[in-house]
Amino acid sequence: MRFFTMDLERITAEGGCHVVNASSSGLVETDRKRRSFCSGPSLALLQTSSAMSSLCVRRTRCFLRQLLAAQPAAMQRHYSLDVSAPLLRTRGYVNGLWVSADSEFPVLDPATGEEIARVSDCGPAEAKQAVDAAHKAFHSWKLYSAKERSVVLRKWFNLLTLHKADLAKLITFECGKPLAESLGEVAYAASFLEWFSEEARRVYGDLVPSPARDRKILLLKQPVGVASIITPWNFPSAMITRKAAAALAAGCTVVVKPAEDTPLSALALAELAEQAGVPAGVFNVVPCSREKTPAVGEVLCTDPLVAKISFTGSTATGKVLLKMAANTVKKASMELGGHAPFIVFDSADVDKAVGGAMASKFRNSGQTCVCSNRFLVQSGIHDRFMDKLGRAMDAELRLGHGSEPGTTQGPLINTRAAEKVVHQISDAVSRGAKVLKGGKRLDGSFMEPTLLADVTTDMICTKEETFGPLLPVIRFNTEEEALAIANASNVGLAGYFFSQDVSQIWRVTEALEVGMVGVNEGLLSTPEAAFGGVKQSGLGLEGSKYGIDEYLEVKYMCFGGLKP
Repeated sequence: MRFFTMDLERITAEGGCHVVNASSSGLVETDRKRRSFCSGPSLALLQTSSAMSSLCVRRTRCFLRQLLAAQPAAMQRHYSLDVSAPLLRTRGYVNGLWVSADSEFPVLDPATGEEIARVSDCGPAEAKQAVDAAHKAFHSWKLYSAKERSVVLRKWFNLLTLHKADLAKLITFECGKPLAESLGEVAYAASFLEWFSEEARRVYGDLVPSPARDRKILLLKQPVGVASIITPWNFPSAMITRKAAAALAAGCTVVVKPAEDTPLSALALAELAEQAGVPAGVFNVVPCSREKTPAVGEVLCTDPLVAKISFTGSTATGKVLLKMAANTVKKASMELGGHAPFIVFDSADVDKAVGGAMASKFRNSGQTCVCSNRFLVQSGIHDRFMDKLGRAMDAELRLGHGSEPGTTQGPLINTRAAEKVVHQISDAVSRGAKVLKGGKRLDGSFMEPTLLADVTTDMICTKEETFGPLLPVIRFNTEEEALAIANASNVGLAGYFFSQDVSQIWRVTEALEVGMVGVNEGLLSTPEAAFGGVKQSGLGLEGSKYGIDEYLEVKYMCFGGLKP
């Protein structure tokens, strides 16, 4: 049973007509495992159900505060995770079998704090079993022809598409993102299965001209072996398929350790993989709690049978995994932290820049590795941009439970995430920044989308990745100044800028120290393009024709003794 209290919390205009929306507060969190609910008194002022979602009143903020105090306990909403039984799996998946562990851990709805499932808490023993199973299966899976592997991946893609509604519900309930975004993630996750089902048949070697007449030089590409895949909670389906699809297409087998917050999506993928005909041991899932994560991670990064690790997460954790993998010199792919700059030059189309900023910043409530973190706006366009951006935030952003139609902003994944955003806002304000929109933490892990002006480079929000709905704006004067600020970071995953000056577009694209650049565009990701960063944002690439190379080794064959 999950309940969600709706109350009138969001004021979306500074004066005149104030728009108050039914939004996602009323939750008081005691910790991640146990939360209680706030209920309010009477709401007699609201006469119709439509007034619950939008109420426009020409009164002062004092009046609105009085209105907010008049909430009824009866206005509680009930949310249930209604997913078909085969897809709601709660045990680990090892060697084609659903396996239990000695204990279980809870999976919580971050919007309500209520438990939605209990999942087997796998430990080092189960992780080792999964590695052994993957190693055994590798010897047969690598012998499948490229076409045979392609067919299996295509079936898996078709099943994800068929079950997209249920898969999206799982994503929304375990990580909090709005259902529309969850449906988008399922499509994105499926697209990697489709892409690599095609790339499986394009793994070409080389025939190199030999300097000697009596020999031939061949370069063969072969799968590396067992790959450990460690994924984050913010894209619980897509981050798995982006890695696993490439690995399976190459002929590798995998052991997946999903984030402790979002194991249900990973286990649903395992169910569909089995239905698609992925052989036992080729795709394994080892869910575990936060407490057991270090021990499970150590097995996946140090076991000699593991040939490759692929990790998406923080730079700090990536460094720890790389150290563990170093002892056995494993091949490694790391998609680590970002701190993306978003630059708006005087020549930019303001409306397009505002649209790009909204898409880049507020998707998944700002919880993506390629979210824009530092907004730099040139002086000549600054005031117009800020005015239109503020209006767009008022018009487009709606807090609520992800399953509610119209919700665009769900909760942050936990209270620690909300506390981090609050800390960055407090630091910025103490150093002279002005809060133009939002700025408040609501109950539980909900956070108001926040717009800051007069931001300077000494503030924490310009130095550290936020992972939340905070949009800090720095005013700049010259292109050189903007590039100096944008590149003053030890990470470089994505960067964005808006300009209509063709010469400037080329200069800035080449000068930005990032792995991916969005020019007049706020959304980058697609399976056809290479995804990866520079500096401390990681190693290797995912997606594109290059993604499969991360799971391949090149073997040189010298065929000698031939008669000229």
